Amino acid sequence: MSERKVLNKYYPPDFDPAKIPRRKLGKDRQQVVRLMAPFSMQCKSCTEFIYKGKKFNARKEAAAGEHYFGIKIFRFYIKCPRCSNEITFKTDPKNSDYVAEHGAQRNFEPWREEEAKKNEGSEDEDEV
Repeated sequence: MSERKVLNKYYPPDFDPAKIPRRKLGKDRQQVVRLMAPFSMQCKSCTEFIYKGKKFNARKEAAAGEHYFGIKIFRFYIKCPRCSNEITFKTDPKNSDYVAEHGAQRNFEPWREEEAKKNEGSEDEDEV
């Protein structure tokens, strides 16, 4: 009997990984990924609240021509669970966050406002 939970794979001596064909992306260069909503948002068409941590099957693509110090910016497309409206958001590496682009509005988060005030105060001190 073989082991039930095998973690290792056997690779024969004549195995050549170069012979395995690479996975092809479609013409639109989008991947389907499973992700959790990175922030709480409200759908603009049906006013449904989508809370942070809700899981979605999303389409992911690199935003064309958008980079931040050589870091790619990705755009994600999800659908509202209530009305199937398409919602898009993209990564924001400058602030280590995400930006809602279309179809949804980000909910108010009081701690973000406090952090912004602290950052403004520290910038004023640096100038003096």
